[in-house]
Amino acid sequence: MSLFGTRQRTRVLALANQKGGVGKTTTAINLGTALAAVGERVLIIDLDPQGNASTGLGVDQRPISTFDVLSGHATIMQAMVPTPNVPRLSIVPATIDLMSFEREAGASGGRHYRLRDCLAAMTAAEEPDQAATYILIDCPPSLNLLTVNVLAAADAVLVPLQCEFFALEGLAQLLNTVDEIKVRLNPKLQIHGVVLTMYDTRTSLSDQVVDDVRRVLGEKVYTTVIPRNVRVAESPSHGKPVLLYDYRCLGSQAYIQLASEVIERERRMRAA
Repeated sequence: MSLFGTRQRTRVLALANQKGGVGKTTTAINLGTALAAVGERVLIIDLDPQGNASTGLGVDQRPISTFDVLSGHATIMQAMVPTPNVPRLSIVPATIDLMSFEREAGASGGRHYRLRDCLAAMTAAEEPDQAATYILIDCPPSLNLLTVNVLAAADAVLVPLQCEFFALEGLAQLLNTVDEIKVRLNPKLQIHGVVLTMYDTRTSLSDQVVDDVRRVLGEKVYTTVIPRNVRVAESPSHGKPVLLYDYRCLGSQAYIQLASEVIERERRMRAA
């Protein structure tokens, strides 16, 4: 059950990995697009100061940002904007101002729950039939106060993991952080799944990483693997998800499969 009660089935998924360049933002953009394409109402919250999720969805003008929301100067509903190309997909954009969030929050009480409180306020104000069914939160590539806020607010964590040699080493640190957050701030937090990204069919290393991760984490790893694909890499510069840039490419088809797998996993988690 979502922390926002029983009147809607909004699920809050954090896309987190303290390493950069693992496909985290790309996964947020394209998973969100794929979920919207099958009829889900999706909100992406960009909490990376680089703002790449915003740019990648064609949202350039950002008069109100996630920094304004976390600072209490705006609500999520005031900050969210529809994406120009994807129906049922909105985003709360980010700006470089987020870099100063930790300093602004200081040692204030409840600083770990700023995002959770903002989401709860949004839910209380919106009409149930207009509520997002999925909220995807793009975390910064570090385990800082912004990421802690996301993990304190989320129902579950989706971890993009690049098929590279040190993949498991970085993952262990993130899993330890999730365990700490469960104890200290958010007892219901779960690992939704690990999605392997940038899989290169030309290298045996990718196969070895896939085998190692599946051996360690078992069913926590999604069946879908996201391939290294030039069309996926090109699409953000055009302000479009890869599903709109090139629907038929291998990357697009992989994200469609991932969306189906996420929805099916959600059904099983609710039934458990």
